[in-house]
Amino acid sequence: MTLPKQDTETMRALQGLEDSRSSVRLRAALAVGTTPDPGFIGKLIERCAIEPEFYVREMLTWALTRHSASMTVPELLDEVRSERAQARSQALHTLSKIGDRQAWPAITPALLSDADDEVARSAWRAAVVLVPEGEEPELAAMLSTQLGRGERETQLSLSRALIALGEVILSTLRAAMTDLDPRVSAHAIATERLLRDPDAGFEFAIEGAKRTVALGGAGQEG
Repeated sequence: MTLPKQDTETMRALQGLEDSRSSVRLRAALAVGTTPDPGFIGKLIERCAIEPEFYVREMLTWALTRHSASMTVPELLDEVRSERAQARSQALHTLSKIGDRQAWPAITPALLSDADDEVARSAWRAAVVLVPEGEEPELAAMLSTQLGRGERETQLSLSRALIALGEVILSTLRAAMTDLDPRVSAHAIATERLLRDPDAGFEFAIEGAKRTVALGGAGQEG
């Protein structure tokens, strides 16, 4: 029995997503996104959870955004509760790209403070995209609990997320500037400096903030 051409191409694409060669997986994800089919959604999400190559994961995410949000978002919301960190991270990343605010209730405090840095960073980015109008101050307060967390890359991600919320973060940041933990206060000072001067650069801002904290001058910021 000969399969119709469309079925043959579908099988080829599904097999391509599992190929050992990343270039083949990339082409397969591109093909799926070019001709969206609801039958691919489950496989795309499944692959996101285990795909080792960043650029292939980005193509998988793009392919998911090409499908109807009414079909992808419910499955992605299930995925943010996965025990696998990469599954949670990629689902959050994809939700931020889709931008459907119906996903907002899934951005829980637990995800915003997830023990895995990549999951937390994805949650921060998704949160600032999905937050309903008027709830930015509450989100800023939740995000501020993560100030001082992790290494430079993680701290920069948090600063960018906070800055994306705009001026509503100022009162929260100024409260954090007096935190007894020097990592928290320095991160808060650096974030405010970046809000005021986006061209300053995070390294410059954080090193300056550390000096300010060391000299006991956090209270004079702003």
